[in-house]
Amino acid sequence: MSAFHVFVATSLDGFIARADGRLDWLPGASPDGLPAPEGEDYGFDAFMADIDVVVMGRVTFETVQALEPWPYAGRRMVVLSRTLPEQAIPAPRRADVTVHPGPLPALVDDLRAQGVRGVYVDGGQTVQAFLRAGLIDRLIITRVPVLLGRGLPLFGDLPEDLWWDHLETRPFPSGLVQSHYRLRR
Repeated sequence: MSAFHVFVATSLDGFIARADGRLDWLPGASPDGLPAPEGEDYGFDAFMADIDVVVMGRVTFETVQALEPWPYAGRRMVVLSRTLPEQAIPAPRRADVTVHPGPLPALVDDLRAQGVRGVYVDGGQTVQAFLRAGLIDRLIITRVPVLLGRGLPLFGDLPEDLWWDHLETRPFPSGLVQSHYRLRR
């Protein structure tokens, strides 16, 4: 059975990006912000060890597609989009990135039929869609000690309450705090 996981950073006020999509407030992204501590990945490599496929929306893919080094190396990626043409995927990424038009249940059925075990769900709208469908099994949320005041929220409307069991919270010397949750089933 496939398990769907979120690994995300938010501001203290719950935003995953500025209103225009910029991520300049993340550690190491701006000379005015928090520096990225040498050798600290906030558990990302350990998290990715259990991930077979990364699923993200088009907007998030367009934000991360030029990252070097590529943080998703060795993983298949599925971009959820009805409008992104395959030829728009940068040449270095084409071998590992596919576009899926949805709907979400069709993608989930495809992943499960392929025997995919660990799925990293990324991108605000994509995470919200998976949450509305009750598909997220685990949330890892790293809070960055900054108040943005406005931006793109991690969470949106849900058809019902979703209760989570707290697994652990870990502070980092840089001031970031990471909490792990599992969906109560």
